[in-house]
Amino acid sequence: MGGTEKKENNIYVRCTESLRQLCRRISLRVDAIPLKRLAVYAGILFVVSLLPLLWLGRYNVMCVDDYDYGRRVHDVWMATGSLGASVREAWQQNLTFYREWQGTYISCFLMALCPMNFNYEIGYLVPVVMIVMLASSVFVLGRHILHRWLGVEHAGSCFVMFVLLFMFYQVLEAPFEGIYWYNGATHYVLMQSVWFFALTAVSMSLWSEKKAAAWGFCAIAVLLSVIVGGGNLVTGLQAEIVMALLVLYTVVVNRKKLVMVCLPFVTGSVGFLVNILAPGNALRSELDTDTGYSAVLSVLLSFYHAVVYMIRWTPAFVIVIWLLLLPVLWKLVKKSDRTFAHPVWVTLGAFCVLSAMFTPTLYALGMVGLSRVDDIIQMVWYLCLIMVTAYWLGYFSHRERLEDGSGSVAKSMERMSAGEAFGCFLEKAGGRLTAVCVLFVFTMLICTADKNTYTSISALRSIANGEAQTFYEEAMERHRIYTDETVLDVELAPYSATPALFDCGDLSQDPGNWLNLAVTQYYHKNYVKVVNQ
Repeated sequence: MGGTEKKENNIYVRCTESLRQLCRRISLRVDAIPLKRLAVYAGILFVVSLLPLLWLGRYNVMCVDDYDYGRRVHDVWMATGSLGASVREAWQQNLTFYREWQGTYISCFLMALCPMNFNYEIGYLVPVVMIVMLASSVFVLGRHILHRWLGVEHAGSCFVMFVLLFMFYQVLEAPFEGIYWYNGATHYVLMQSVWFFALTAVSMSLWSEKKAAAWGFCAIAVLLSVIVGGGNLVTGLQAEIVMALLVLYTVVVNRKKLVMVCLPFVTGSVGFLVNILAPGNALRSELDTDTGYSAVLSVLLSFYHAVVYMIRWTPAFVIVIWLLLLPVLWKLVKKSDRTFAHPVWVTLGAFCVLSAMFTPTLYALGMVGLSRVDDIIQMVWYLCLIMVTAYWLGYFSHRERLEDGSGSVAKSMERMSAGEAFGCFLEKAGGRLTAVCVLFVFTMLICTADKNTYTSISALRSIANGEAQTFYEEAMERHRIYTDETVLDVELAPYSATPALFDCGDLSQDPGNWLNLAVTQYYHKNYVKVVNQ
């Protein structure tokens, strides 16, 4: 027995030493890599992580509300083959919806123009558009905040944003709603992306020293703000709050640029009012059995739910990525020339903006947790997490230091605050911390028991085991039946396989189900239902 225990101990020691040596080598290599090259590596990693999601998009098809919102446009397209006539029909439907159903005049117009109305086989465009729009808008906004507002160099801000986006798309709350479903992603992800671009444009007009460039960015912000005002209410309310804060900031800090901030604020607010005051909103509320909370209670509950979801959206994977970024952020903000004087106010402001995104559904429906809404709130949470972390690190790295007799800025450990001590730890052990976190990240991705935990792994799994191909073949067979004018009573076999990321559900055995009715009306059938065979 003693010999066996000694052998096991030797194996443990060798494994521990091997792991330690591996971490040390990675640490030395990470420290030796220029930041620009690290940014390139992070960008490559992010793009590679998206490839399985886009590949799975090859098997994407029309679903859920796409049928209801696209029916009239599809009929016009089939009758005329005219894109112009189809767009006009989409706008006419939009006006009808505004009077009778909902006020989101931009979203409803775009949702009627589902690409699959014109060609059923181009569903792959949906994930391309949604990923490109959200990823690029987040990258542009986040990089701008890091560089302009926090004083981080270009390469460092690019590295941080590529890592953040890589993390976000791996743990996305609802991939189907945020990537593959045209209707849901257009209403929330696309509109949130437009808002991120609009906010970047407003901020650029503040920072631009050239008058022509500043007014150019202002004009872009005005146009995009009108679009945001006609989108979903979650993004719209968020935009109103952030723009109000920017107006207040401009009044205090730079009144010369006040008009450039007020113009997009006013146009966005007018668009938002046109949205919420639509006659269709009142008619819809009369038909809706869901009842929300009062305005005051909705606001109070928003703060509670924000904390709950912040915890929910910070699993081990996110924590490891956050730890990985800490040494980099410390080095970046330490070299910044910004003052970082108000960390508490910045933290409270970020928390309030995040919390406000829960208010509309609490007020209208008395609930939170709608998957298509959660995607954009989750993205805002990760942005806030990284930016607030960077701001606090900047605050601690720029605190006034005691000078010794020789004029150095060294500070004794006895007089060093906890934040400054943590900064010293990041400087000394940053490379090793990064190395350990990198190993953990790839270990979690590869060795996770549930292969559907991370989106890229789940997409690869569905493609490798044939689920995606089988689903697409059966979906195309259904479409062949739908478009067969001789078949009016449609009875379908249920899907035999569905990719985990395509969690849209199937048609019902009840032909009166709302989704069955949507398909029935879209293809002009007597009925459509699923039958067990």
